[in-house]
Amino acid sequence: MNPYSEYMLSQTTAVLGIDSPTGYTKKAAEYVLSQYQALGYEACLTTKGGVFVCINEGKEEEEPILLEAHLDTLGGMVTEIRADGRLSLTPLGGMNPNNGEAENVRIITREGKIYTGTFQLQNASIHVNGDYNETKRSYDSMEVVIDEMVSSREDVLALGILPGDIVCFDPRTVITESGYIKSRFLDDKLSVGILLGFAKYVKESDVKPSRRIYQHITVFEEVGHGGSSSIPSDVKEVLAVDMGCVGNGLGCKEHQVSICAKDSGGPYHYDVVSGLIAAAKKANVDFAIDVYPHYGSDAEAALRSGHDVKHGLIGAGVYASHGYERSHIKGMENTFELLKAYLF
Repeated sequence: MNPYSEYMLSQTTAVLGIDSPTGYTKKAAEYVLSQYQALGYEACLTTKGGVFVCINEGKEEEEPILLEAHLDTLGGMVTEIRADGRLSLTPLGGMNPNNGEAENVRIITREGKIYTGTFQLQNASIHVNGDYNETKRSYDSMEVVIDEMVSSREDVLALGILPGDIVCFDPRTVITESGYIKSRFLDDKLSVGILLGFAKYVKESDVKPSRRIYQHITVFEEVGHGGSSSIPSDVKEVLAVDMGCVGNGLGCKEHQVSICAKDSGGPYHYDVVSGLIAAAKKANVDFAIDVYPHYGSDAEAALRSGHDVKHGLIGAGVYASHGYERSHIKGMENTFELLKAYLF
């Protein structure tokens, strides 16, 4: 096992345990900030609420690079308190109702109270509902059942729950003896753990990279603008460290690191992709090159916001994206090793 694997796993597990759907990321960001500071870095919170840090000063003649991972996850928001005391939701990011059915949730009020509940199909008892199997799962047909004795809108309002309150889905994190990492929101908290591990490695390494290296843990990636700001003027390259997709038509497996050549936003910078492939080959990193049909990244957000930078995307293989996801310790390690090979 990589000597930094235990640290990366522990950090990944820690951030998975802190709810952070898009728009409700402060506690998770403050935790990540404290971990950079514990490593001896002068990290700071951005105005938007992300975490920014320079982990290596580098040489003036070398082009600085920004590494990005995102801390925000999928989730829900209360849109309506219905007459029967159930809650209607709208998604935060691409939270698919099919993947959230029967999941435990936490409802967080503006006053900081936390109530539990379950995201269910309306009339969820199959012995009662004859249309159970045929009903399309959508936010119009599903609801949150609160774990409180409520039966009316007034009962729920008395708890302090209001429209606009955040609903967090249980990540259910498990690490198996065979090395699989199973959890909601490995996209992209696994990469946050990897970047923290890489920052620790840079701090402790006797040999320093020649390039200046910044890291930005963004908090609005799931809604498209996480990487659109907080990019230093000297940065010439942005490398998003996000999940590598695993599925039909793709080469990546959970134990590998994926190098993305193109996604739904178009091709990644040819020189960056070529450089990543060459570095992976030279270091004997287990990798795949993939074209993702339905994907967008923080690196693309940087370009769309007008930054003149080269861009790339890598990530540990993750199966069942935006659902109950699965990766592997070796995928985490191969992503870490590719960062080392590319930047050292």
